[in-house]
Amino acid sequence: MGGIQQNRTIEPLSDTSIIVTFGREINSSIHNEVQAFNHYLDQFPFKGFIEYVSAFTSVTIFYDPIIVRENRGDAEFRSAYEIVHSFVEHGLNQMERDVVQKTREIEIPVCYGGEYGEDLEVVARHNNLTTDAVINIHSKGDYLVYMIGFAPGFPYLGGMSKEIATPRRSNPRTSIPRGSVGIAGEQTGVYSLDTPGGWQIIGRTPLELFRPNDNPPTLLKPGDKIQFKPITLAEYNEYKEKIT
Repeated sequence: MGGIQQNRTIEPLSDTSIIVTFGREINSSIHNEVQAFNHYLDQFPFKGFIEYVSAFTSVTIFYDPIIVRENRGDAEFRSAYEIVHSFVEHGLNQMERDVVQKTREIEIPVCYGGEYGEDLEVVARHNNLTTDAVINIHSKGDYLVYMIGFAPGFPYLGGMSKEIATPRRSNPRTSIPRGSVGIAGEQTGVYSLDTPGGWQIIGRTPLELFRPNDNPPTLLKPGDKIQFKPITLAEYNEYKEKIT
């Protein structure tokens, strides 16, 4: 346990939300603090707490100010924000930053190139590599899910090699099929829904990352470790048949 560190900030985001920022860099240490605070909120939600949304370096807490004030105890002079701020300070002091959470390791099969990875050659040319080298580098990486965002189930991953970093497309596509695996700068991710996007598409997975009828509805969650596995087009079709 430890006190509030200087690189942490607690600020109002709106009349009904407060944001806790743990730092400015995207790294595993800050990610662990974010996860530890999430774990604390799961265990000790306050009266008036609605939900929290975690990001790369921050956690935003949404609350009902009326309920917060109704359960203020003897703190009649304090606003709802001040009460929640006090709760956050206490939580940061009490949380176990070395929370041991069971890490899930998930393998995501990917059919690289061809009709499912039309930008694979673009990534290869940009980095003076062969397409096979791009596939090898991408699939050998150890990836960490930092956050889910942009679309339901879309994972923002850390751990991609700079050897295959490639800028976004200058002209984004109006629709990218769900399951598409892309690269944007030094990041890689998997489209969970059919959406517009400007990432360089290098492959596609037959797995469904967003499953609205399941609980939870997303395949991945922050803290998961991901490994991409190259598969052939025939294997891709076999996966799809099993799923459907």
